Formats: sequence, structure tokens, C-alpha cells
Amino acid sequence: MADIARIQKELKAAGFDGWLLYDFHNRDAIAYHVLGLDYGKFTSRRWFYWIPASGDAIRLCSKVESTKLDRLPGEKRLYLSWRELHASLKEMMGKARKVAMQYSPTANIPYVSIVDGGTVDLIRSLGYEVVSSADLVQTFQAILDEAQYRSHLDAGARVQRIKNEAFELVARDVRGGKTLTQYDVQQFIVKRYAEEGLTCKGEFPIVGTNEQPADPHFEPTPANARPIRKGDTLLIDLWAKLEQPGSIFYDITWCGFVGKTPPAKYVQIFNTVRDARDAALEFVSTRFGGGKAVHGWEVDDACRAVVEKAGYGQFFIHRTGHSIGEEVHGNGVNIDNLETRDERLLAPGICFSIEPGIYLAGEMAARSEIDVFITPAGKVDVAGDMQRDLILMDV
Repeated sequence: MADIARIQKELKAAGFDGWLLYDFHNRDAIAYHVLGLDYGKFTSRRWFYWIPASGDAIRLCSKVESTKLDRLPGEKRLYLSWRELHASLKEMMGKARKVAMQYSPTANIPYVSIVDGGTVDLIRSLGYEVVSSADLVQTFQAILDEAQYRSHLDAGARVQRIKNEAFELVARDVRGGKTLTQYDVQQFIVKRYAEEGLTCKGEFPIVGTNEQPADPHFEPTPANARPIRKGDTLLIDLWAKLEQPGSIFYDITWCGFVGKTPPAKYVQIFNTVRDARDAALEFVSTRFGGGKAVHGWEVDDACRAVVEKAGYGQFFIHRTGHSIGEEVHGNGVNIDNLETRDERLLAPGICFSIEPGIYLAGEMAARSEIDVFITPAGKVDVAGDMQRDLILMDV
């Protein structure tokens, strides 16, 4: 059930007059989650739920689906015609000025850019200023409680163990002359997930050698699999969470070399992404340690600067990191000033990845990924081991 009092407190802090939550044909999963409604139940008519900064909430539903919001508190109003809908919206929002919706100016934050342009036009035509609910969404969807963070740590311990086992499997089988493919390693990891009580929700790990992970979302399959051999560079990106309601994902990437003496270029690009990762982490820690605000885009800049200085800026082809929650890509602030300019603030209680990468098409790739959590006290924590050097295999 929606925590109306808490929402109103956040609205007042943001200087907004209210939050207008809206859906049609199950387009806005965020609205259902915030309100504690069943997202799986089909919605064939428009509904609106108005939460003012002060006063009682109001439900507005079609007469065709009059019970749609009955689980929620507040007066229920019904409309039939579009004229009644427009008039009812104006009446229920009254003298409000700034109305938060799942909207993002210029779609800077596409995760919350959900309300269609026509509906935004409608609310504006009624005399209201539509503002982004992005920070509200982060507060109510991305701030972890103690139990959720513990689930993240628990998953992390298991994923780190499975990661170690995967690299050991490669070293053992290559050393023993057995045929082992990238797909085999991926399936080993998935099997271990099940044994450890973890789930990746059907999105399987990335295991790639040499040029394969130069595609950041390379997916090993039986068709593209090939034997892993001595002299191969190896990247493993794996993510999972506990098979329990409300649990939080853990997501890491590690790199290795099937042999003792890796190519100088591979060492160089790995060291560069490691140093960029550490620079981003230091930037966040320093800002929070000094009690200063920090935006997602700023952390991306701090990380990217290291890669650019090393001469590999054009090969760092994605944002620095993403929000982590009950989905591996959550609805909190992303570490991004490349694909989007994420102007949301890093806040206590959020979890996110830092994962710079260098992708040399046709050759090799390196990425180093860690998970960062801002504690309620503002301390910057990293869950699990951080890779310092390439994993070298005695084969």
C-alpha cells in the first residue's frame, strides 16, 4: 500500500504541489509499484491518482473500471466521457502549480520518461507545470532498506564464489586438455546459481574470449561457442540475486588470461579500466566524506577522464554504471553523462555499479565492475572483492 504521508513529505521537500500517477494499458510499472497495485491485472481505461503535497488523495477512474483503485485511500471520482475526464482532472488538482509525473525533460532519464506526450500536453493545457518525478521514483523504488542490502551482500558472497569457481574451471580444463567453450562456462555458472539459491531471471552471464566481449552485451550460445585455449583473454560478467521476494541483485565483471604472460596491450587496457573505476569510487567517497552533493553525470565524467587520458576514450562506449535493485538495472540514478545526462543525486540507500570498459573491435576487451552502496550514514561501501590484477592461469 502506498505510504501517502511519506510521499507528501517528499513532495514538500521537492517543492512540488502534487504527484499525478497515471496509467493506460499497463504502460507504467513504476506507478503500480509505488502505489502497491497489481501490475499484472489488465487496465483498459485511463486512471489517475492525485497525491497533493497537503490534503487527501483523490482517485479518478472510468465508470467502465470503477473499482480499479479501490485498494487506495482517498475520495473516488468517476468519469465517462473525455470531457468529464478533462474537467475532473482540473477540479481535483485545483490550485496546484507544479505537478510531478513520470516525465523527463528531453528524455534525459528514459527510465522515467513514461507518460505519453499527449497526456503531458493535456495536463499543461489545464494550466499546470509538469515536472519530473525522477527523484521521487528513486526515493520510492531505489532506496534499499537494511534487509534488502543484506540480501545484496548475501548474493554477492555467493556470486563471488561462483566467479572464482568459473575461472578455476577454465584453468583446470585447459590444463588437462579438455574441450571447454564459453557457453559451457556460462552454463556452469547458471547451474551453480540454482545450487546456491540464486536467480538471474533468465538473463544469462557473459563469458567471452578475445574479440567476443568487444561487444559489451555478447551472449555465448551453442552456435558461437568455441574452445577456450591457452593464450586467450577472458571476460566474465555475472549477475544474480537470492531467489527470495524483495532481494537485490549483485553484478560484477572480472577479467583473466589463459596463461602466465598476457599481451602488453591487454594489461594496459585492464589497468586503465581498473584505475578509472578507482577514480570514480574515490570521487564519490571524497564528495560524500565532505558532505557535498554528487550527481550521476559527475561520476561518469570522473571515470571517463582516466580512460580518455590513456588514449582510449573512443573505445569506452557505454555509461560508467547503472542503478541496481530488484532488477539488475534499477530505477535509481545511473552513472551516466554519455548515453544520457543523469542529473539525479546519489543518495543514502542507493546501490549502483561502476564498470568502465575498453572495447577494441576484432581484438580484445576489458571491463572491471563493482557494486557500490551508500549507507544511510553516507559511507561508501563496496560489496565483495575488487579486482586489482588480471587473473593469470597456470596452463
